[in-house]
Amino acid sequence: MYFHAFESIAPKEIAPGFLCQLIHTEHNTINFLDVAAGSTLPLHQHPHHQSSFVLQGEFEMTVGGTTQVLTPQNYCLIPGGVMHGGKALTNCKILDVFSPIRQDYR
Repeated sequence: MYFHAFESIAPKEIAPGFLCQLIHTEHNTINFLDVAAGSTLPLHQHPHHQSSFVLQGEFEMTVGGTTQVLTPQNYCLIPGGVMHGGKALTNCKILDVFSPIRQDYR
């Protein structure tokens, strides 16, 4: 199948206030997140490369000890193994792409 509907993906809360819909391809995990304002993701690391895009809202992201506010005008590329975390300053819609696949999110 080539075409799919988001309504067929059951939302999953991966952390308090972080509700996601996950798509797994042969090489990537694609994560569409709705994040409630004030929700925090503690600093953590994983072996996956992560690309993060804020589609709506403002998200304060810390990567490797550097903090910046992500908006729809910028994005973040996080190499595997680098500490990162963040906080939703507003309600946010975020797109994260992981490579390789996040088996822990299956």
